[in-house]
Amino acid sequence: MATTKKTANLTEEMKNSEMHQFFLDELKDIYWAETHLAKSLPKMKKAATSDELAKAFDKHTKETEQHIETLEQVFELLEEKAKGKKCDAMEGLLSEAEEIISDTDKGTSVRDAGLILAAQKVEHYEIATYGTLRVFAKTMGHKEVYDLLSKTLENEKATDVALTKIAEGFVNKEAAAE
Repeated sequence: MATTKKTANLTEEMKNSEMHQFFLDELKDIYWAETHLAKSLPKMKKAATSDELAKAFDKHTKETEQHIETLEQVFELLEEKAKGKKCDAMEGLLSEAEEIISDTDKGTSVRDAGLILAAQKVEHYEIATYGTLRVFAKTMGHKEVYDLLSKTLENEKATDVALTKIAEGFVNKEAAAE
């Protein structure tokens, strides 16, 4: 029994529309962002002082790998090859995270506070991007793509909340006392 490949039922007119092409470019942008974030999070984990923050970065790495797989499903639904386009915003955010690591002392809560700041900047960028991309998908009638992007968006929001809890729970107080 042959399996049929699911796609978003794109018309040639839709495929060639400026909005669809813009949507694809932005998907390529976030795909690049997620693949590079997946490489940077283990460095952030290694630099973290608290076990709780290190575990959060480990969890986020696994979630980011899932986001990459989800984006690959989105590209498949849109009958496109999954490929990235350099994301200057994420490159800058990850560069900033590296600077925080090099500018703070190892084993300090100040470093953890800085790492949380850097990670939340990334989360807010991702929340803004996925929030907009899912609305684009909905507007163009890509229901399955909308659903996939919505799940990723909710996951990004949850990660942001988890980071806030770590910061407010003890890291910021300990950093202020150093």
